[in-house]
Amino acid sequence: MPDSSTPPAGSPQTPNPHSHSGQTSPSPAQQPKADRSSIIAVTALPVLVVIAGVLGFLTPDTFTPLAPTITWSLGVVMFFMGLTLTLPDFARIAKKPWIAALGVVTQFIAMPLLGLLVVTLFNLPAEIAVGVILVGCAPGGTASNVVTYLAKGDTALSVSITTLSTLLAPVLTPLLTLWLAGSYMDVPFWSMLVSICQTVLVPVIVGVLVRVVASKLVDKISPVLPWLASVAIAYIVAIVVAGSADSIASAGLLVLLAVITHNVLGLGIGYGVAAACRLDTPTRRALSFEVGLQNSGLASTLATTYFSPLAALPGAVFSVWHNVSGALLASLFARRPYSKPPREQLAQDARAQESVR
Repeated sequence: MPDSSTPPAGSPQTPNPHSHSGQTSPSPAQQPKADRSSIIAVTALPVLVVIAGVLGFLTPDTFTPLAPTITWSLGVVMFFMGLTLTLPDFARIAKKPWIAALGVVTQFIAMPLLGLLVVTLFNLPAEIAVGVILVGCAPGGTASNVVTYLAKGDTALSVSITTLSTLLAPVLTPLLTLWLAGSYMDVPFWSMLVSICQTVLVPVIVGVLVRVVASKLVDKISPVLPWLASVAIAYIVAIVVAGSADSIASAGLLVLLAVITHNVLGLGIGYGVAAACRLDTPTRRALSFEVGLQNSGLASTLATTYFSPLAALPGAVFSVWHNVSGALLASLFARRPYSKPPREQLAQDARAQESVR
């Protein structure tokens, strides 16, 4: 998970991700092939990213010359994300606008401010501080969709929030970065806005259009998409680590602690906000992952392009850690059954049936 952001192939068509009392989740044999591929890819992504990071650290001369290809690699990942989206995904935003808006607002307020808090608490150097804040200002990573599914959360809502935050990122990410990180380094707002449009917005839109005109072909290749995205993210991480290999030995542990703190606080706030609004358990789980898991691939790309290799390090570390923490939390959630009042359960079942149409 580009996050890192691994496209959840088939996520809009996933089977009912909500397990009620007396019900069980689909077995691996019952799950669509695309869903199984996504789950396996998300599970394997941390391993791929760690291997890529080690290779980048040990052989920096191999990967450093590839830095100009990072932007194109992220564009490919976002194109894959667009291929996994369908028109009903956008319609769902209109059907549950206030909950989707709550998720997006919480993400774009909590994570940037938490980034600033972490930077202050750990007294991070300017370049690393910018990188941490940039991760916080990034949109949600699509890996959150698959993790939400594994956690028996509201997958359709997760897809809606990720889609909406990605569409808003060209304006909000550079604007928030300028506001919060401008005192550390010069932030090229307009250049970042154009860059995000080119590497995020345009590829996603093209992917959606390709799915509309060639849906049967996209359905056939969808099981491969999570793996292609995972390889692309690992490739980006290898280049980012190679560019800051000299600094990792001295700053690596500090960055890891900052990233863990940032991520864990985000997961907790997402769940807490949903609980404070008295939303149901699947929605709480979805908002937890939507707020806590970021598109760290985008953050690393922007940091490499507009700041420095060291500023890209927090994004690379976040790519590894948030996949690990997401998988662990999803496993914990999945083992905690919950019951619903009859009326709430009927409404949830109706939404789940709609998500598989």
